[in-house]
Amino acid sequence: MNQGNMLLLYNANVVTGESAGNGSVAVSGEKISEVLYPEEDGTVVFEGRKIPYCSLADEFKKSYPDARIYDLTGKMLISGGIDTHVHFREPGLTEKADMASESLAAIAGGVTSFVDMPNTTPPTISAERLAEKINMAEGRSYANFGFHIGATNSNSDGISAMLESKEGAESFGGIKVFMGSSTGNMLVDNESALERIFMNHEKEVLVHCEDESIIRENISAAQEKFGEEIPFSEHKNIRSRKACIRSSAKALDMAIKYGTRLHLLHVSTAEEVEMVRAAKKLNNGITAETSVNYLWFCDEDYEKMGSRLKCNPSVKTGRDREALINALRDGTIDSIGSDHAPHLSEEKERKYLTAPSGLPSIQQSLPVLLTIASQHDIPLTRIASAFSERAAEIFGIDRRGKIQKGYYADLTVVDPDRKFVVTKESLKYKCEWSPYEGVELQGYVETVFISGKVAVNDGKTDTNAVFGKKLIFNR
Repeated sequence: MNQGNMLLLYNANVVTGESAGNGSVAVSGEKISEVLYPEEDGTVVFEGRKIPYCSLADEFKKSYPDARIYDLTGKMLISGGIDTHVHFREPGLTEKADMASESLAAIAGGVTSFVDMPNTTPPTISAERLAEKINMAEGRSYANFGFHIGATNSNSDGISAMLESKEGAESFGGIKVFMGSSTGNMLVDNESALERIFMNHEKEVLVHCEDESIIRENISAAQEKFGEEIPFSEHKNIRSRKACIRSSAKALDMAIKYGTRLHLLHVSTAEEVEMVRAAKKLNNGITAETSVNYLWFCDEDYEKMGSRLKCNPSVKTGRDREALINALRDGTIDSIGSDHAPHLSEEKERKYLTAPSGLPSIQQSLPVLLTIASQHDIPLTRIASAFSERAAEIFGIDRRGKIQKGYYADLTVVDPDRKFVVTKESLKYKCEWSPYEGVELQGYVETVFISGKVAVNDGKTDTNAVFGKKLIFNR
């Protein structure tokens, strides 16, 4: 180990996608240098010597006098979160959010890397727009950053050109496709364009699946019944399960036909869970994501929350929530993407038809997941997998997302037993609200490291230092 920036994270419950147990992690500079687990006899091999595990911290200090040692007894250590589904609103919508404000919220919640969606103003649909976005994040993002490219009916040639070079392919995560519905005027409804996208075998194709024709019919029916005073509880009927199922079925069928690496976004229904289970048997490149909003809320919450629960797809029933929780437990749901989509409070206060869809949630994702895990007997290994590891694997993110020697030291320390109530004062979001305000959660994010640097200390974010780096996508 070199002598620069030596850390020992000692005696934590180290949780990975494969195991959970007592251990320690040594960090040298930006990278993890050793992951140390005690043997059955209470010893550990440190620098080629077998020593009592209980003396590891002392021995480490002898070898590296300037090292910082964190005693994490009773704490959980997991890889920093990788959220591959966020809308940080920059460029063009920075009154709602921006790279700095929302990345600060991300690290406060234990998320150390994000991949931003392309439906900004202007949309990220070319190499030039992508380069502009990367420049916006450089030196301003507190978390590591990456971006998806958006598909349109006419930009497949441009995306293909980017994929032809190693640098171009490494510069973006996946190809985002709005199938059937779009919240950013990026609807891909040309069948030949869709086929060209799905015939791509190099990059993940991410799909937002809702059938626009069904949604339009449902809006007309709601207007006929309620006029302009449509209650927010109608959202689940307007952005209906039928609209999700029809569009998702088409995407899955195409992925099976063309062998596409397909990532189905924000799964919200029990039917889609079963469809994904079946589809994975026919194409092992199919993966699925849901957000914490669909795991925590259900249609019974619309009456109390109104527009603060309006998101696309809609939050469905308690039965759907249960199916999603079970799918997270058994691995049918591969990863968690917050679908962090902030809007100003005054926008959300509008009537149903003009109130925008989207919820800010990235800061609460991990505590919500840990609370659900505690309530529903979900192994912590599954949380570690869905929170970071699978996202890194799916998108080929270089040396991040695992507690493993040689990987960047993006690490999150959690007090798993500490309960806390989400308050407005605690929020880092630029929009200054959260659907989780007033909710008691379990699992307090205490300390966060990004590339070996302390970004959050004792629950407090450091706004004086920006450690975020551009993600490299090796797929």
